[in-house]
Amino acid sequence: MTHRKDLARHLDTLLDAQRFKDYGPNGLQVEGRDEIRHVVCGVTASLALIDAAIEARADAILVHHGLFWRGQDGRVTGWMKQRLAKLLAHEINLFAYHLPLDAHPELGNNAQLGRQFGWRADGRFGDQDLGFIGPLDAASLEALTAKMSGVLGRQLVAVPGDGRPLRRVAWCTGGAQGFFEAAIAAGADVYVTGEISEPQAHYAAETGVAYIAAGHHATERYGVQAVAAQAAAELGLSQQFIDIANPA
Repeated sequence: MTHRKDLARHLDTLLDAQRFKDYGPNGLQVEGRDEIRHVVCGVTASLALIDAAIEARADAILVHHGLFWRGQDGRVTGWMKQRLAKLLAHEINLFAYHLPLDAHPELGNNAQLGRQFGWRADGRFGDQDLGFIGPLDAASLEALTAKMSGVLGRQLVAVPGDGRPLRRVAWCTGGAQGFFEAAIAAGADVYVTGEISEPQAHYAAETGVAYIAAGHHATERYGVQAVAAQAAAELGLSQQFIDIANPA
């Protein structure tokens, strides 16, 4: 058991939350009960995850995608009211870490996604050094996507490059399609992220660098599990990961 303030302090320090310029607040987003024994972690603070955490008798929820984002109109209606009402009624603390959870060199989404495939970063790129890049030994784009599809449990979108040997892989989880040009400049032969937008197919064809969109949710399931496990071990808590299926 630990106090809410101690868990907040531990997570803020572990993830160096103050270092990042982000799209929303990192850290404690909704205050619940003081004492925390059991933590549920998941990708997004959806109503389905909140309901599952209530069923699991959680004192806190740790997520990558929290409730509050820059540009929201601020009214507590509709889906926002439903989520907040459940959290407040059951006194469940909500902790959310966005870019800090992507960037951690060992426990973050990028580091943990790389671990699934044996990728070891030897460089960083992109805004706030969020992207990872390192050596790759892949026989072909087809072999790489087949391996990734098997691990992630979903079909991937792959745009071939010019057929060059895949010696360098760059990756950044989630909606980081905008980092493709930075990955090319960093020397990647293939870039992996969660999503693809219209321009990236053209960049792949014109530069020869292959592109893989492996799923926003699918690529961001691993960091939150690693962080929750570390915090639970350090502070004497129990924890569990609940995966709410998402096709994105």
